[in-house]
Amino acid sequence: MCTGETINGLPVCEDQIEEWAAEAEAGYDGGALKKRGRGRPGRGAGPTQVVALRLTSEELAAIDVRAAHEGKTRSEVIREALATFAA
Repeated sequence: MCTGETINGLPVCEDQIEEWAAEAEAGYDGGALKKRGRGRPGRGAGPTQVVALRLTSEELAAIDVRAAHEGKTRSEVIREALATFAA
């Protein structure tokens, strides 16, 4: 019987849950487990800070157009604009 939950669009059924439980009870090879980093990668040597900013839909649209045109993210375009302004 399936639980109604899905993983990557595939239903999770009781037999799959039992298989996962048996695997966990048998133990895992710590060296074979995927190593994961902690959070987003840093942008420099020092710590960074998230800053909330309110923009109009027109301002966001203009940033998104420029980002798409330059192949950059919205954040990259904003950071570059701030660096230019502060210079």
